[in-house]
Amino acid sequence: MEDLFYLFLLVGFLAQLVDGALGMAYGVVSSSVLLAFGVPPAAASASVHAAELFTTAASAGSHVWHRNVNWNLFVRLAPVGIAGGILGTYVLTSIDGNVLKPWIAGYLGLMGLYILYRGLRAIPPIERHSTAIVAPLGAAGGFMDAIGGGGWGPVVTTGLIGTGGAPREVIGTVNTVEFLLTVAVSVSFVVAILTGHWEDAEGLTAYFWPVLGLIIGGLAAAPLAGFVTKVMPARQLTITVGVLISALAVYQTWRLL
Repeated sequence: MEDLFYLFLLVGFLAQLVDGALGMAYGVVSSSVLLAFGVPPAAASASVHAAELFTTAASAGSHVWHRNVNWNLFVRLAPVGIAGGILGTYVLTSIDGNVLKPWIAGYLGLMGLYILYRGLRAIPPIERHSTAIVAPLGAAGGFMDAIGGGGWGPVVTTGLIGTGGAPREVIGTVNTVEFLLTVAVSVSFVVAILTGHWEDAEGLTAYFWPVLGLIIGGLAAAPLAGFVTKVMPARQLTITVGVLISALAVYQTWRLL
């Protein structure tokens, strides 16, 4: 796959620019392209998370620098997200993750339409999410992220903005938590390999060049993300998130059909 390096360099750059600015899409886009080239779901997820170890670190640093992080939300979201990610990794290395794709597509479609409604109506953001909303969203987001190679942003960012969160703070916080989630999921994949739990782990080295392309492209785009989020108007950002999520839902549904 050495000849795919430049393709995934471009994919990594564009996906990370969107992910860092809107709080979602790097994992979903990267994983979808890998799957389109015939990479098995578990291997695609492991490859994307390996790349995200670098890109999420850069993106998180950018958001912290631009003061986009709500630390109260961060400390409530991180533990449940990590727990969901570890559980998702265990399940993915045990069964076929494709069985969850129809449910993810349906969820994205509904939430995308709702966020568009919020953006067009310019509903004012709330000051603080209750833990009753944050905890299940974080756990589900971490689980879906590990299962699908991407899903943390679409689930958590969509849910928090959809329930009234200020886009800038939600996106900055979710992106920053994602770095810790990525570390946890990557370690879980390594443990699954070392313990023999993941029986189909052989051949991961064949994806070295696509993963390297994703890393370099993502790192080039990550420093720009925090600035884009900081200067983009909240209503425009909300509408953009809604359009993106709806488009992802349509694309995933088309692939399933």
